[in-house]
Amino acid sequence: MTPTRPRIAAMLLPALLVVIGLFGLGMFEVLQQSVGLGVPVPRESTGPTLSYYAAVLGDREIHASLGLTLWVACISTALSVVCGVGLALGLRHGRRAKRGVHTLLQAPLALPHLVVALATITVFAQSGLLARAAFALGLIDAPAGFPVLVNDSAGIGIILSYAFKEMPFIALVATTLLARRGDGHDEVARTLGASPWQRFRHVTWPFLAPGVGAAGLMIFAYVFSAFETPFLLGQPYPAMLPVVAQQRFMSVDLADRPAAMACALILTAIAAVVVRLYLAAAGPAAGRERPVLF
Repeated sequence: MTPTRPRIAAMLLPALLVVIGLFGLGMFEVLQQSVGLGVPVPRESTGPTLSYYAAVLGDREIHASLGLTLWVACISTALSVVCGVGLALGLRHGRRAKRGVHTLLQAPLALPHLVVALATITVFAQSGLLARAAFALGLIDAPAGFPVLVNDSAGIGIILSYAFKEMPFIALVATTLLARRGDGHDEVARTLGASPWQRFRHVTWPFLAPGVGAAGLMIFAYVFSAFETPFLLGQPYPAMLPVVAQQRFMSVDLADRPAAMACALILTAIAAVVVRLYLAAAGPAAGRERPVLF
């Protein structure tokens, strides 16, 4: 029997209470300071104001940072999904691959993002392993001639780091879904003369799309709001928006604190809009007309 909405709400209530208790007060403090209340600097007016939001939304640095953040989040998510699904499809054939697939995919999941970011510097920087190998092989005149893949303006190093870290997560999700479904549908499609691309497009992908899409949405939300990887692998300008928010929050000028809070809430609002749009689009594909939560 399908659970009703009140029953679903009752099952989620304990977890929601913990989330609200731990993060609700923090979010309230962020919202309060973003409108100028409780700010540790003197102000002409004592009431709430949206001037900090206006200043942030009119800031050219914020525009550049938001564009870079959307670019990195979208490309990282797309690469993770495409490579993860491709890896899952390649590993599902053969008994040895099936036995070792979970160990292979779970190993990178244990690595923190910070460790992967440092490994990206070690491998892809102009003083890294690839640059030294290319120089030793005579492919470049000096390690400095290696392409700039870390601390670059396009965020290539950030994208590579996130794609390597999140691809196994997508592959593990896809592998689990494929194992649950079995190969019967593919066999029927093959018998009817469907090509490999037709089988993937019309048989495999519609089955994987809801689960892989939800996993990709989590990756997008994380990449869009994460700080440590873009701080290590990005340029000072333009920096990703979480880095800008953190820098303004840590500024010695306490007058920058409300702008930092406004940046954080703008990030949250954009992520919430993306999640809502996904749920609205994925609801019919998942067999339901409206999202369960919001």
